[in-house]
Amino acid sequence: MRPLKSAAVSVLAIGGLFLRTSAQAPASPRMLFEGARMIAGDGAAPIESSAFIVENGQFGRVGRRGEIAAAAGTVRIDLTGKTVMPALVDAHAHVGYTKGLTDLQENYTRDNFADILRRYAYSGVAAVESLGSDRGDLPYQIQNGPPIADAALYVTTGRGLAPPGQGPGPAVLKPAPYGVTSEAEARKDVQELAATKVRMVKIWVDDRNGTVTKLSPQLYRAIIDEAHKHNILVVAHASQLNDLKDLLRAGLDGSAHIGLVADVDDELVALLKTRPQFFFTALVGGSYRGYEAGRPKWFDDPLLRDVVPVGQLKRLGDTMSQRTPEGVARTRQRFEQLKGIVARLRSANVRIALGTDAGPGDQFFGWGVHYELETMVALGLTPMEAILSGTRTAAEVAGLKQLGTVAAGKSADFIVLDANPLDDIVNSRAINKVYLRGQEVNRSRLKATWAE
Repeated sequence: MRPLKSAAVSVLAIGGLFLRTSAQAPASPRMLFEGARMIAGDGAAPIESSAFIVENGQFGRVGRRGEIAAAAGTVRIDLTGKTVMPALVDAHAHVGYTKGLTDLQENYTRDNFADILRRYAYSGVAAVESLGSDRGDLPYQIQNGPPIADAALYVTTGRGLAPPGQGPGPAVLKPAPYGVTSEAEARKDVQELAATKVRMVKIWVDDRNGTVTKLSPQLYRAIIDEAHKHNILVVAHASQLNDLKDLLRAGLDGSAHIGLVADVDDELVALLKTRPQFFFTALVGGSYRGYEAGRPKWFDDPLLRDVVPVGQLKRLGDTMSQRTPEGVARTRQRFEQLKGIVARLRSANVRIALGTDAGPGDQFFGWGVHYELETMVALGLTPMEAILSGTRTAAEVAGLKQLGTVAAGKSADFIVLDANPLDDIVNSRAINKVYLRGQEVNRSRLKATWAE
């Protein structure tokens, strides 16, 4: 019998949840931002000359320029020619293990978490959700403690569930999930997770082309049943069509990957139409960078070079230069197939939340959200649909009701851009400023720190 997680973690999770949802941002001057094109993240057409108030870490009134009076003491900020959109949310990542060129358990420290979350913030990301690869007390302490300065918020789903040693692909992540072999054990593990107040748990139902053992239907049905008794959502890493359909019949709430799904048929689409709250994350998650022949133009993107260590970029460049024509052709063929899958999912109005799968394996923190947006559009989404996936939908999936839209009462987390991403989605990287919780992120200081 495995020991239960300490009572201290349960108390921390409950107390920290109260702290995170009730804490106020530091007092700051009332600010009126005027003149920017506003993409509010609610699906409405942009406001071409907007105005909005930010005070005490929250949005106040939002409207058009000239509609909002500047009371005495209000600081006016002119954003004419800029575009404003909500800060993004990464609903699928694996944080803590990667540092420089290494993916190690020794990297799993508060300092490394803070550094990664600051790379996200620099890139215009308000929050990150880690799916199933966390362990110990540290993730809960970071999630439930006071927000880290100039850093994205963190959401943990704790440990996932898989057959012993058969979970995530990267070796450093394999020990993280619970190794389950019986229904009783699976239910007990879910109960332990429920005590930490996680909102979602992840399971692995993928044999990786016959190389590992996947959770059996008996076990994943018990996990889903027990999780739902505790009002916990279940998201699965599953690649085979028949597995995904059976998981849906068992009550699965979401799929961690679209890019891994082998195919889509009429039966799956019909099942999805009966489950309007079902969601997918990680449309591609970096897996299809190889579909571009030659040196991709994004490789010289200034934002990429700001947030990704030089050694990682060199390693990725070396790997991409070694691709064979046959390998590129196979990836392109799969990319074309994925366009058809995405089209069918869109026809069923399936929710797609931005997720990068960032972590071990050069899946870059921060910059990866922008590559994901670009690839979503390449696969058939409109720029507005991609933006909604990375703002409102991702925030909903992560359970972050205060994020995802520019609206009165929401947390003032937004990006100021030098160009319009609705014209070209790559303009999401043309970041001028980032505001989190009503405070401007000190991007120049972060950039200087990483340069050193």
